[in-house]
Amino acid sequence: MTSTPPGDIPRAYQPKEVERAIYEKWLDKGYFTSVPNPSKKPFVIIMPPPNVTGGLHLGHALEKAIQDILVRWHRMLGDPVLWLPGKDHAGIATQVEVERHLAKQGLDREQLGRETFLQHVWDWVNLYGNTIDKQHQRLGISCDWSRMQFTLDPGPSKAVITTFVNLFNKGLIYRGERIINWCIRCSTALSDLEVIHKDTTGQLYYINYGLVNDPNSNITIATTRIETILADTAIAVHPDDKRYSSLIGQEAIVPIVNRKVPIISDESINPSFGTGVLKVTPGHDATDFDIGQRHNLPTITIIDDEGRISTDIPLIKGKDRFDARETIKDKLDQMGILVKVEPHPISLGHCQRCHTIVEPLVSNQWWLNVKPLAKKAIEAVDSGQITIVPKRFVKVYTNWMENIRDWCISRQLWWGHRIPVWYCQECNQIIVSDKEPSTCTSCSSKNLNQDPDVLDTWFSSGLWTHSTLGWPENTEDLNYYYPSAVMETGYDILFFWVARMIMMGIENMGTPPFETVFLHGMVRDADGLKMSKTRGNVLDPLQLMDIYGTDALRFALTIGCTPGNDQRLNETKLESSRNFANKIWNASRFVLNSISKSNELDDWHNLPKLIHREDKWIVSRLNRVVEEVDAHLSRFEIGEAQSSIYDFLWNEFCDWYIELAKIRMNDNSHPSPTRVLSHVLEKTLRLLHPFMPFITEEIWTKLTNALPKENSYVDSIMISPYPLSNQTLFNLESEKEMQQIISLIRSIRNIRAQLRIEPSLHIKAIIDPKNSQQLITQEENAIKSLGKLSSLVKVDNIGKQSSSNLVTIVSGQIVVGLYLEGILDVPSELARLNNEIAEATSNLERIQALLSKDTFLSNAPAEVIEKEKQRGSSLEAKLSSLREVTQQLNG
Repeated sequence: MTSTPPGDIPRAYQPKEVERAIYEKWLDKGYFTSVPNPSKKPFVIIMPPPNVTGGLHLGHALEKAIQDILVRWHRMLGDPVLWLPGKDHAGIATQVEVERHLAKQGLDREQLGRETFLQHVWDWVNLYGNTIDKQHQRLGISCDWSRMQFTLDPGPSKAVITTFVNLFNKGLIYRGERIINWCIRCSTALSDLEVIHKDTTGQLYYINYGLVNDPNSNITIATTRIETILADTAIAVHPDDKRYSSLIGQEAIVPIVNRKVPIISDESINPSFGTGVLKVTPGHDATDFDIGQRHNLPTITIIDDEGRISTDIPLIKGKDRFDARETIKDKLDQMGILVKVEPHPISLGHCQRCHTIVEPLVSNQWWLNVKPLAKKAIEAVDSGQITIVPKRFVKVYTNWMENIRDWCISRQLWWGHRIPVWYCQECNQIIVSDKEPSTCTSCSSKNLNQDPDVLDTWFSSGLWTHSTLGWPENTEDLNYYYPSAVMETGYDILFFWVARMIMMGIENMGTPPFETVFLHGMVRDADGLKMSKTRGNVLDPLQLMDIYGTDALRFALTIGCTPGNDQRLNETKLESSRNFANKIWNASRFVLNSISKSNELDDWHNLPKLIHREDKWIVSRLNRVVEEVDAHLSRFEIGEAQSSIYDFLWNEFCDWYIELAKIRMNDNSHPSPTRVLSHVLEKTLRLLHPFMPFITEEIWTKLTNALPKENSYVDSIMISPYPLSNQTLFNLESEKEMQQIISLIRSIRNIRAQLRIEPSLHIKAIIDPKNSQQLITQEENAIKSLGKLSSLVKVDNIGKQSSSNLVTIVSGQIVVGLYLEGILDVPSELARLNNEIAEATSNLERIQALLSKDTFLSNAPAEVIEKEKQRGSSLEAKLSSLREVTQQLNG
């Protein structure tokens, strides 16, 4: 914290000087530690565990900022809060990282052996695995660090093994040969969700296959993968495709290997693709594998785990899969059966971790039949036990779960939860156990080998909502904190993780793991593009915190946050958030300075009867904003809640109430506005705290130290009560009247700005108050002071005033006239205004012409069209105002 005495505040806010000390204070005081209270329902968030290899990126920062807002809000509401942090061992990512590290030393895991390699991984994790925790602390997150969990800790590990054994005993886990996604680089199977599909332009090869019954005839197939021709075991057409109906049941000859294969019919064939004829290769394509299963076709594999051709044919033996493609192409061309080659769009699957093109291979793996689990998970959402925010993702979730395929849960890695299966080397008995067996359950042999594979990382993180609370043991934490209140995460892992947690939670606990799923969107760059190192548009949150401060980064990330929608982050947004922090700081300096000079601070917390109109107005508006913020947060409208606070603090409190308060202070009016200034600032700081925790803590501490202590005083804003709306302080009359005054002053300021009148020049004015005579009389000083008027004379009808130097303004029913004599060179000003009108007219005509073009409306992005429409509307309003002023100046 700063070394300035209580009540004093430095001229400029320096985030670096206060953030670390404030966070250490929170930690030392134990404010983040959760304590069960059986008389109250807890608010629980189980943190999505970042990879132990990870560093803080903007996606993490957004996710943690949102969770921290919810957690701090509920903590201040008085709810027992548990925000449980954790880290994921990230099987593939960590192993790849460590293997790269070892490769620089000339080592690989095969040389080291399993045990030695795993020790290297643990050493690496112990050295680097806490990095992201420290980065999260820089972000100010208030999770219970005393409960940190790691997926490989004894508790979660026991939960993983118990779940595997239980599911195996129920017949839901099995071992079998099926088509899998194989990563050549990582040397492991991948689930469908770990494969990223990227659109690219490939080639479509048209090849003639000879017919067995008619050597002079052929059937033309089209394929994008000619290197797999050698593994074809059938030719397939759609049963309703009349072009080929006479060929169904005949045989074709596979080129190069001269294998006879049947011509079959299958409804999965797309007649419009290529020639409508598909070469069926069950060993190297998921769709073909399913066709092979339906038609009892043999499965041939010609590509090995390293992506090389494993056939004995000398032409391509041992070649890389893509090199073999070119060789096969040349061979087919030489044979005269390559009809043509044409460009063709292809969606290629890539490993999520290393981005290598995956290879579909048939492999003997462990699988989980998830359909029975998915059925219950769908029912949990349909019945309302789980609410998904926003609702549009319910349909996406349901559709995916209804079409879910068996999950390949084994990985050919060494880092992770080793599969609890042992094989007897004497009688081939398979033993599945939560404890290591000493002898075979069938033949009593001691010659047992454990399965070398580990479980998919998502298997363990699927148990995260209850494994972190002690399951399978019946713990106090499990009974109190399960299920959690909210699972907040990005929509991109709805299936990766959220769906699996729902399935596993219901399976193990009998009830859903959380009440609400709150999905946020992605953070994109200023142009709406996804951030990537390739594009060079990645923003580092650590650097942004150094430049703008943590609160400004958090605020910029969440001010536009709406459930499920992507948002953009740019320099303008960050600077605006920093400016907001500085605005709060400067306003607080003014209030603290006022406090030091005031002796009217008794009962500042509750406020006595309010007398002044602006006092009633600002207190009424504060309580309405408190009500708005509560409603927004209850609906997870984080961005809307912040906008309400931002608008109130910046516009109503800082720009208007403080300026009005200064006038009263200069006039030494009684009562002083200091009591209301203190009350509103203190309450608004508490309202803002979940969103901007550091600056609010710093100011609130100084403010409450300078004010008379209340009986409920605490030494940190984060454990003070969140503001509640007091509807008895709503004052609609003062709100309407102050809006009249503000609109009037704003109109005067606008016309001054339009005519470019120097701020230092005070103008004579007349006013026709219509039905607001008393209001204008009472607020005359404010209107003159804030409108920079030297005089304000009331008249009955401004229209009767004859002067070529008088310009009038209408604000509601009130009319104000400003005398410009000696203030403005009217001819020069008219010339300037006419130039502005001409320029604005030209720009408006260009926009209107653009918006009338069908080609623009059909092809331009929606945001570009909307931007042009807004510019057009703005220009129309500007022209209307310019023409009105010009008309008046022309007399």
